Amino acid sequence: MFGPDITFLGVPACDLSSPESFAGADVVVIGAPFDGGTSHRPGTRFGPQAIRQACYLPHDGSRPSLALRVDALRDLRVLDAGDVEMYSGDAARAIKSLEDAVFAAADAGAIPLILGGDHTIAWPDATGVARKHGYGRVSMVHFDAHADTGDVEFGSLIGHGQPMRRLIESGALRGDRFLQIGLRGYWPDPQTLDWMAEQRMRSYEMTEIVARGLDECLTEAFAIATDDCDGVFLSVDVDVVDPGMAPGTGTPEPGGLTSRQLLDAVRRCCYELPIVGLDVVEVSPPYDHAEITAFLANRVVLEALSAIARRRRGDPWDPRRPLLDR
Repeated sequence: MFGPDITFLGVPACDLSSPESFAGADVVVIGAPFDGGTSHRPGTRFGPQAIRQACYLPHDGSRPSLALRVDALRDLRVLDAGDVEMYSGDAARAIKSLEDAVFAAADAGAIPLILGGDHTIAWPDATGVARKHGYGRVSMVHFDAHADTGDVEFGSLIGHGQPMRRLIESGALRGDRFLQIGLRGYWPDPQTLDWMAEQRMRSYEMTEIVARGLDECLTEAFAIATDDCDGVFLSVDVDVVDPGMAPGTGTPEPGGLTSRQLLDAVRRCCYELPIVGLDVVEVSPPYDHAEITAFLANRVVLEALSAIARRRRGDPWDPRRPLLDR
């Protein structure tokens, strides 16, 4: 592992080459500074450090959640393993290094939380988790403007428009337990959509979400994700949010979720589902404004951690109840 000696909001560091350093961890943060699979605007290699630091509060390893009434960074044992060395000029080697790092964390019993990086990294991220829990035993809930189910793009099997196809083709994840939230725009082509239908993927495009409501779509998706699977991998591409609220990303697509909707949805996912791994990807600081996107990604991570902590606490949580009664 390499990179600046900065951990996520000041949590303790660990070293994946020394198993004793992360023994007993609940969550291990792993940086994946890779943008070698980018098809448009680069810069996501700088995403992990931006996400780690984007907060106006002290970086003291504490973040009490006002909504969930937990302090995830203290109620859970959260450690930061730093960044995996991911040279963009050798994509195959980079993703193998990341897969091994994610597996090491998962194999120790921790939830790997990967900070991207472009969405190429979902392939090694979810594969590393599947190596621990079993191929075909982990479902995917995927927030994104794009399906990321392309085949060969720019002459390569590796890229940020293809990881979901690679995961399904490899058998690591099942197509019929693959739930996509927030798709919109003008890609992919009909041939790719036909392939997705053959895999029995379930993709909630934004017009369906608007017509039915996000909560109803999530409830349906959760039922599918937990049917005949032992755990859920959550993959969040920040471009699922409208670029007016998340401008710092490589392939912005107008008409997405609001930042509020994404935070609420991630909270629901991590409170209601058995999360065994997650990643937050496609933050590109060079295209951000006033750290809007980095702040959002940081809060996505905190919502996920806080919801996991509240789920483990075991008592019910109702967002309709007054704050001090929760």
